[in-house]
Amino acid sequence: MRHTRITPGIRHAISAILIALLTACGGSSGDSGGSSSSAPAGGVKLQVVAFGDSLSDVGTYQPIAGVVGGGRFTTNPGQVWSQDVAQYYGDTLTAAFTIDLGHELKAQSGLGYAQGGATVATPADQNQFLTDVIGNVEMPVTQQISSYLSSHGSFNSNQLVLVWAGANDVLRAGSPPAANTTVQTAATTLAQQVAQIVLSGGVHVVVVNVPNIGLSPDGIKSSDGGGNFTQLSQLFNATLNSALQSNGLQGKVIVIDSYAWTTQTIANFQANGFTVSNTGQACDPSKTPHDTSLLCSRATYVSSNADQTYMFADDLHPTTRMHALFAQYVEQQIAASGLGH
Repeated sequence: MRHTRITPGIRHAISAILIALLTACGGSSGDSGGSSSSAPAGGVKLQVVAFGDSLSDVGTYQPIAGVVGGGRFTTNPGQVWSQDVAQYYGDTLTAAFTIDLGHELKAQSGLGYAQGGATVATPADQNQFLTDVIGNVEMPVTQQISSYLSSHGSFNSNQLVLVWAGANDVLRAGSPPAANTTVQTAATTLAQQVAQIVLSGGVHVVVVNVPNIGLSPDGIKSSDGGGNFTQLSQLFNATLNSALQSNGLQGKVIVIDSYAWTTQTIANFQANGFTVSNTGQACDPSKTPHDTSLLCSRATYVSSNADQTYMFADDLHPTTRMHALFAQYVEQQIAASGLGH
C-alpha cells in the first residue's frame, strides 16, 4: 500500500549500515525450513503461494528494512496473515524475490510473490518511499503471476493460492467519479488474473476483496473522513464480484469479504481484544523512520504490547494481532468450502 517519502540520503545511509552489518556477520542469512510430518492445525497440508501487495508481503524488502528492525508492513517482528495461513496448513511462506544492495530484485526460493507497493497491473510509480529507499522495482500482480508461471509452469491441487490486491489501485486512483474507471479496470483485470490461475491448474484459490480503506487511520483523517476511499473500495469489490462471475469463476474460487470483516471488526474492536480502534497507530511516528510500518520494530512501538492492543501499525497497515485475526477468519472460510478444518 502507499508509503511516505524518504530522502535519498536515508537510502544511502541504510545501505551503508547494511553493508557493514553483512560484512561483520559474514553475509549469511537463513530461515527455518520444513515442518512436522504430523497433520497441521488446518487438517490438511498445503503449499501456499501468495500474490498481492504490502498486506501479504512476507519480506521482499527485509534485507534493507531489517537493518532498523523492520521487514514487513506490520508491527515487526510480527507476521502478516499470509504467513499465519501458511503455518496453519503446515507450510512456511518466504519471499519469492528480495531486494539486494544494488536495489534490484533477486529471485529466491520462496512462493510469497506479494510485494509492498504493488498494484494489480500498472507499473511501479510509488509515493516515493520505495523509489527513494529501494528503487522503482515492485512487480504488479500481473507480473507476479507471470513470473511464477515462468518458473513453475503451473499450479496444482496440493497448493493454496492466496490473491489479495487492489488497495493500491484505490489509493492512487484519485477521487470519484474520475477515479471510477481506473478502479473498475483494476478489478476486472484482477478477475482475469484469477481466471489464469484456475486455467493453469489452481484448484484451491482464495481471492480477497479490498478492505474498507476509508476506515483506516489514513482514511478517517482525510478531508472527507474517508468517504471517497470507502466509495472506491465498494466499487472495486462490486466490479470484482461481477467480473469473477463473468469469467465463470463462481464456485471455483473462495472469495473472502475483507471489506465486511474490517468494517465489523473495527466497529467491535473491544470485543476483539483491542483497546485502540482505527483512531491510533501502534508504531510511534516520532520513533519509526518516516512513519511507515515497514521500518517499525518493538523499539518504535507506542507501548510494549501495542502490536496486540492496536488495530493499525501505521496509517494503513494492520498490526500483528489484526493480521492474526484475519488469518483465522480466512481459515474458517476455507474450511467452510470443504477444505481442511
